[in-house]
Amino acid sequence: MIHELAPVAVFLFVLFLLLGSGVWIGLALLGVAFVGMELFTTRPAGDAMMTTIWRSASSWSLTALPLFIWMGEILYRTRLSEDMFKGLSPWMARLPGGLLHTNVVGCTVFAAVSGSSAATLTTVGKMSIPELLRRNYPEHMVIGTLAGAATLGLMIPPSLTLIVYGVTINESITKLFIAGILPGLVLASLFMAYIAIYARFSGNYRPTPEPRMSFAQKLANSRFLVPVLMLIALVIGSMYLGFATATEAAAFGVLGAMALALAQGSLSLRNLKESLMGATRTSAMIALILSGASFLSLSMGFTGLPRALAEWIASLGLTRFELLMALLVFYIVIGCFLDGISSVVLTIAVVEPMIRQAGIDIIWFGIFIVVVVEMAQITPPIGFNLFVLQGMTRHQMNYIAKAALPMFLIMVVMVFILIAFPELATWLPENMRQTPG
Repeated sequence: MIHELAPVAVFLFVLFLLLGSGVWIGLALLGVAFVGMELFTTRPAGDAMMTTIWRSASSWSLTALPLFIWMGEILYRTRLSEDMFKGLSPWMARLPGGLLHTNVVGCTVFAAVSGSSAATLTTVGKMSIPELLRRNYPEHMVIGTLAGAATLGLMIPPSLTLIVYGVTINESITKLFIAGILPGLVLASLFMAYIAIYARFSGNYRPTPEPRMSFAQKLANSRFLVPVLMLIALVIGSMYLGFATATEAAAFGVLGAMALALAQGSLSLRNLKESLMGATRTSAMIALILSGASFLSLSMGFTGLPRALAEWIASLGLTRFELLMALLVFYIVIGCFLDGISSVVLTIAVVEPMIRQAGIDIIWFGIFIVVVVEMAQITPPIGFNLFVLQGMTRHQMNYIAKAALPMFLIMVVMVFILIAFPELATWLPENMRQTPG
């Protein structure tokens, strides 16, 4: 037993040493894997690292990643947030909770063309925060709902986290995308239900009433939503109907985003260059993390660590529900210190044998893990959405974290809904048309 624990101790010691010293996560993973190869195998570490990095970086499925990131970067530089607010506010104003619903619906819409939680938060927040505060909506509700709803960018396709999960676990990215649609809409509905309940029973919820608009005026304002809804239909519809793979849909999305930006008059040469450089930086960061994770998976595989841990978990005799609860707590804890993508790639080599042995559907587990990773976006000390909101509002971190706490609890409820009704994540992928080629 001590002999089996030695690699674990070495891996963890080197990992925390490198992360604690401020080394980039991707380089830290490469360093841990290199040390593991040198200490526990006879294979040349340099040769193994070179081969593994090339194999992970040359994955065709991974080409969807920079394209979807670029699409989000282009849209971030358009007037999309202003147009969404104009188009959504007439319809949201009469709902219980009023315009606060624009945070949730706006994030849901933008998530369907972005794939990034941070981009969703920034794009919707830069318009909704000043508008809602000007109308006397409770600030903690404005911040909290925005923090929670922005995490939908990780679930509703195109999701960068699902791309990384699919590449890491060798599963169809298109099926994972489609699997995220219904759970994403259910989670958005739970957020809106919370807003309605709070507005009904809270004594300090007294926003400035919106002027009444006729049905014709509401329809006229809805024209601002048409371009982005067409873009969503192009990207998601082409995948679901089997016309395009995830990579081809991403290419359509980039062209559609450029057309939308051009129609709005916001596609300048400077904006195009900034969007391309932003996408390059984000893609390079994720590619480095994936390369490090692939090499670490190889290194751990040589030690037999994933198999040994899977066998140990199996020997505990946990039921499927107990295993999922253990993984829920595990990912919430690890999410307090790592971002979502890093959490997935760092742990999946160990977790995959466990879930396969327990008979858990791989597509369903991808959605489960994304919901839990979403929680990490709004948990201190490393919750990325909290940092973005802190920069936008200048509030203390504890204020923002407290405002986001109800959304965190709603996500916990969503986990149990997924467990109780797994068809939410599996029905659409099982009934989609097969993509050619």
